[in-house]
Amino acid sequence: MKEFNVRSVLVTGSNRGIGLGLVKRFLELPNPPEWIFATTRELAGSQSKEVVELALKHPNLVVLQLDVTDPNSIKAAAQRVEEHVQGLGLNILINNAGIARVTTMENENVETMAIVYLTNTVGPLMVSQEFLPLLKKAAKQSTQTGLSCSKAAILNMSSMAASIEVVPQWELEKIPSYRCSKAALNMVSKCQSLEYKDYGILCTSIHPGWVKTRMGTEKAPQTVEQTTQAILKMLSTLSEKENGSFVGWDGKIYPCYSQREIELKEKKANGLPIDTLTHSTSKKGNSLYSTFLFAYTPEATILSSYISQTGNKM
Repeated sequence: MKEFNVRSVLVTGSNRGIGLGLVKRFLELPNPPEWIFATTRELAGSQSKEVVELALKHPNLVVLQLDVTDPNSIKAAAQRVEEHVQGLGLNILINNAGIARVTTMENENVETMAIVYLTNTVGPLMVSQEFLPLLKKAAKQSTQTGLSCSKAAILNMSSMAASIEVVPQWELEKIPSYRCSKAALNMVSKCQSLEYKDYGILCTSIHPGWVKTRMGTEKAPQTVEQTTQAILKMLSTLSEKENGSFVGWDGKIYPCYSQREIELKEKKANGLPIDTLTHSTSKKGNSLYSTFLFAYTPEATILSSYISQTGNKM
């Protein structure tokens, strides 16, 4: 593994599975972080016993209560982290906490969609917003150029199930609420990468693979140890090239777009001409006409014109 020096890291959902595995891997580094913050929804719960006991053996490991669906809980955790890092900021935020509900297109409902989306998409967004000042501090104080996890990074744990192009294992498990929430999380990562790049913060989504966890079940081919070891190796190599991407535990960049979007990205990256894409819609009855004209260039995607004319009231 490339030398990986990080002063501080926070992992949400660290009481079991991949989150706990990542905490252990950071502790095992030749030069472990000065501070490792492991969060769990219930500190006193039986499921948090292992990580709490682990903290008794490692003074650089701090276990915090954090419910990603509760803004007050997120704010309190950020304040605790700030007290420990003492003005030095937070280098890595790993939004790992997530849930899934076994549903199909027939029985999916408002309640399930809402709680899964709140936990898997809105939660990471709110956590990132609250910890942003600490990430900015770490990036500003770093002497490194470019983007890297050693400087400052937001890493959102996604899933290949979110890939709109691949949609893997559909016949095995539908889970539309989970797939939709993780697809939306990938968009959160992309938006973060565009918004926070100038602050020196790297942002990306991670596909951890199919792992033997409570969510992944024993059918999965990968162990938590194998996956988390690979993820740390991958994190040590991330740079501007992966900013805003959907990166796998194996370091590969995975598709989360439609094939058309992939082709456009490849052409743009190679400096090839891209045909102008025009999209127009019309809605008769209220005389609503909208035309979107996008000109793709090697330098940027420019919104050339937007024309909207409304006649009668809707």
